[in-house]
Amino acid sequence: MTEPSNILLYVTDPEASARLYARLLGREPVEASPTFVLFALPSGLALSLWARSGVVPASTTPGGGSEIGFRVDTAARVDALHADWLATGAEIVLAPTDLDFGRSFVAVDPDGHRLRVYARAEDQ
Repeated sequence: MTEPSNILLYVTDPEASARLYARLLGREPVEASPTFVLFALPSGLALSLWARSGVVPASTTPGGGSEIGFRVDTAARVDALHADWLATGAEIVLAPTDLDFGRSFVAVDPDGHRLRVYARAEDQ
């Protein structure tokens, strides 16, 4: 079976987006050029930022139509990360909130991609 290995986001300015993701992820990219940036994540999954202008075939979808979920172990960790991300200048579009599935907050990157940090209700 083929396993997903990379989340790839099309961005307007890979270098600006890389600065934000480096702060939020607490790690530097393992590869960076003016048009492409790659972060290796502890899970083995990679997060790539590709300049929208160079995507082949060209993308016809605007940014912001996707969401990356970051599951953490407790609601308290959700709240702590929210404070950390606010301190790094992340744009928060949903403050920590208790939803049907658990506690969550949502930030957006410069291209409108949503970054949801959450703890499942059963993890509490």
